[in-house]
Amino acid sequence: MSTRHVALVTGAARGIGLATAQGFAAQGWRVVLLDRDADELARVVSDLPDATALVCDISDPDAVAASFATLDRLDCLVNNAGVAQFGPIEACDFALWRTIMATNLDGTFLCSQAALPFLKDSRGSIVNVASISGLRASTLRVAYGTSKAAVIQLTKQQAAELGEYGIRANCVCPGPVRTKLAMAVHSQEIINAYHDAIPLNRYGSEAEIAAAIIFLASDSASYITGQVLAADGGFDSTGVGLPALRKGAP
Repeated sequence: MSTRHVALVTGAARGIGLATAQGFAAQGWRVVLLDRDADELARVVSDLPDATALVCDISDPDAVAASFATLDRLDCLVNNAGVAQFGPIEACDFALWRTIMATNLDGTFLCSQAALPFLKDSRGSIVNVASISGLRASTLRVAYGTSKAAVIQLTKQQAAELGEYGIRANCVCPGPVRTKLAMAVHSQEIINAYHDAIPLNRYGSEAEIAAAIIFLASDSASYITGQVLAADGGFDSTGVGLPALRKGAP
């Protein structure tokens, strides 16, 4: 059995998940990349030394069980995989609601359960990736925001119950991130509005979110559990405050 630390990252074929896997690999961890996109997963895994690819839809309990049965060790599980579809509440039918919950919440739960025997052995950690939409409500995100709020609560449940095994559980809530997908669908008007609402006046990068995840998995965070870290440029801190009022206007 390998003595190197092992991290499994879900939704690792692109975006924050891939950046996180790359960050772990750069620090000498052995990385397992899990994603349902087999073609993209095969393309990116070849660029990481000693990495393993697992093709899996995390909303499928049997597929999750089969994937985790291939592991020999696990020190950190990063539950990053998620889906999003935005629209008004009245347009969110139950099938769409369940599709989002099945991956974002059920998948996070299923992977965490499957990882427990390994994490008990290693006294490892779980890092769940939620969203700023789980901390503050936003229009057009009824299923997505609710699923991510549930992931935050799941994290706290995990921390409360698994601490006796030496397992830590924390959550990262990314704000707006400059991913290829976001830039493809965000108009300049939306980009400008986000810049105005975020104290740092910019989107985050995938690497910046990955750095927060990797910190929580590291020994530097050995006494941190049950915490929710908003990696959001200060977005959550502004609440409902108007950007113009932050400039000192009466």
